[in-house]
Amino acid sequence: MTIQPISLSDLLSLPHHMIDMQKGEYIFREGEAANELYVVCAGKVQLSKTTEEGRELLLRICEQGDAFGEIVPFQLTCVCTVSAKMMERGTLAVIHKQQLEEKLLTDHAFSLQFMQWIHLQLQRMQTKIRDLILHGKKGALYSTLIRLANSYGVETEDGIFINTPMTNQELANFCGSAREVVSRLLKELKELGIISVEKGKITIHDVQFLKDEIRCESCPIDICNMK
Repeated sequence: MTIQPISLSDLLSLPHHMIDMQKGEYIFREGEAANELYVVCAGKVQLSKTTEEGRELLLRICEQGDAFGEIVPFQLTCVCTVSAKMMERGTLAVIHKQQLEEKLLTDHAFSLQFMQWIHLQLQRMQTKIRDLILHGKKGALYSTLIRLANSYGVETEDGIFINTPMTNQELANFCGSAREVVSRLLKELKELGIISVEKGKITIHDVQFLKDEIRCESCPIDICNMK
């Protein structure tokens, strides 16, 4: 049996309310109680975690139609393990834990879809942590570039053009590293002709080099992306 992925209309069929958020505003922070599921209706949201060194590790970028939240259905207490912050002004639909649990109890098809969505989020997180642990800072950067290519890449004659600006600091945050380290690694890639950068946008000329360096397992794009 093929289970269709959970959709925006599925989630918004649940009782919910809308909130408008400003750029830089936190939706929730690490350690806070987790009682709600969120759907991005407009804008972008970043999910991040603070490392022991105090650095911000970006884990996910949520865009229109994406759902996020730290709730665990049918568990009495849930705590946020990451922080969620608006990257730009936007609007979120907020679904309370109780409404979600009632839907899961009464709608078998929705329950299967929700379980599939949870599993997909876990797979995405595990692969990101794997790349960081097994391959260090270089592997984290290379896998981030591959994920950016899968999420925002446009095929050109010169390679894969990542059609979204990304500063060295933002890349460093995705790698849990210092900006100086990422700048040095990017310089090495540019000198090798693997990438080029123009006006803050990266073109990857040899994505296979990046994949070979981290022994890429060719995960499906549903898993290997920035979401």
